[in-house]
Amino acid sequence: MAPLTRPDSSASTRLDAMLRDIRLAARTQLEGRPAAVAAAIAPHLDDPKLLAGKDCPCCPDRYIRHLLDEGDGYAVVALVWRPGQMSPVHAHRTWCALGVHRGVLSEHFFAPGETPCPNAVHLRGRGAVSHGPADPDLIHRIANCGAEVAVSIHVYGVPFRDFAEGVNLVLA
Repeated sequence: MAPLTRPDSSASTRLDAMLRDIRLAARTQLEGRPAAVAAAIAPHLDDPKLLAGKDCPCCPDRYIRHLLDEGDGYAVVALVWRPGQMSPVHAHRTWCALGVHRGVLSEHFFAPGETPCPNAVHLRGRGAVSHGPADPDLIHRIANCGAEVAVSIHVYGVPFRDFAEGVNLVLA
C-alpha cells in the first residue's frame, strides 16, 4: 500500500520560505542589510518553482515589476525582462538587493561624472546576486542582452507605493 501524501503545496511554500528569509535579513543593521538580503535571496533562485502560481507577464515596451511582498520599510518585486530590455542608467536612493531567477542579465557599472562613463560589466546568471547601499555614485544599468525572457527578484528599502520617487535616481 502506498503512503498517503498531501497535495503538492510546495510552490507557495517555496516563495513563502524566500520571503521569510528576506524578512529576517531586512532586520539587519542598515550597513549590512543589502548583503544580508542578497544572501537570503540566493539559495532560492535556482528553484524553478519559486514563482509557480504567480502571474508575472512581460511587457512589450519595457521591463516590468510585479509586487511579491511588502515588509516594514521594504518591498520585494519580480522584474521580468524581455530580450533587449534594460533599465536606465541609474543610482539608488535606497538600498537594494537582487538575484537572477531565470535567464542571464548583465549589470553595467558606470563611473560618476556629468556624463556617467561605463567602466565594468558583470554577467549575472541564474542564482547570481548583487546588492548595494543608497549611493549616488554607485551607478549601474541592468540589461537582458540574451535571447530569452529573464526574471530577477529585487528587494528595495522603500514601500512599493514609493517606488516612483524612492528607488532610482535616473542619470541617463
